[in-house]
Amino acid sequence: MKKTILKVENLHYAYWNGKVALEDVSVDIHEGEKIAVMGSNGSGKSTFFLNMNGVFTPEHGKITYRDTLVTKKTLKELRKNIGIVFQDADNQIVTSTVRAEVGFGPMNLKLPIEEVHERVEEALTYMNITDFKDRPPHYLSGGEKKRVSIASILSMKPEIIIFDEPTAALDPLNAKMLEEVLAKLGSEGKTMLLSTHDVDLAYRWAERVLVFNAGKIIADGTPLEIFKDQPILKQANLKKPMLLELYEMLVQNELLEDTAVYPKTTEAFKAVVENNVILLSNLA
Repeated sequence: MKKTILKVENLHYAYWNGKVALEDVSVDIHEGEKIAVMGSNGSGKSTFFLNMNGVFTPEHGKITYRDTLVTKKTLKELRKNIGIVFQDADNQIVTSTVRAEVGFGPMNLKLPIEEVHERVEEALTYMNITDFKDRPPHYLSGGEKKRVSIASILSMKPEIIIFDEPTAALDPLNAKMLEEVLAKLGSEGKTMLLSTHDVDLAYRWAERVLVFNAGKIIADGTPLEIFKDQPILKQANLKKPMLLELYEMLVQNELLEDTAVYPKTTEAFKAVVENNVILLSNLA
């Protein structure tokens, strides 16, 4: 069984105007998990993330990282190990060159300068942005800025990476790039949480889905469990992923044999259709 590395218990957070953003939120995050966090705007996803890495301080409840209760004294360790890639890269970029941006976090960790340089080069190479390391990041394209913002988190070498709406405003080419980065990080065992409105992305990428509604977690399960639960989808204003809906429609109309193998990619769906189509005469 995977080890719990972050434990959130009975978290409650309200904004200055008294609006409750999180109410009695409890969840365990385990090593190497790929978690999609879903829910409509204002449901509490971003506030949850900012409490998780110590930007916000909850009014009630507690967060435990690696069996250590997070307090003012241990907050630095939490922030060092949980990195957030924000939705808008411009809100994350603070320096005048890509190289400086990627090195900003390691410098703040008070690491030896040699290690900072090493981490920067590793992150630049990982995100394939070495060629423009001396360019001003604010003049890069949206996709390039996203690469820089991810590299700046990777250089910190956090144990958990949070992606807040990472595909927002990305064109299809850069969205594909992002998924490739997510797949690479996942193959390396990195623990990741990703908030998204893209149910198709969540369905094919995540191994676990958390659903927020009105500041509470109303569902926690596998993508298949969540997206087959119609009351939860209705409550959270979510829709079924296209491939799941199409698969169920074909099974219901007896055009596919229900093998309980639910394809999550177009390639997998094509294979299921080619191997399991029945009643071919009905398609003529």
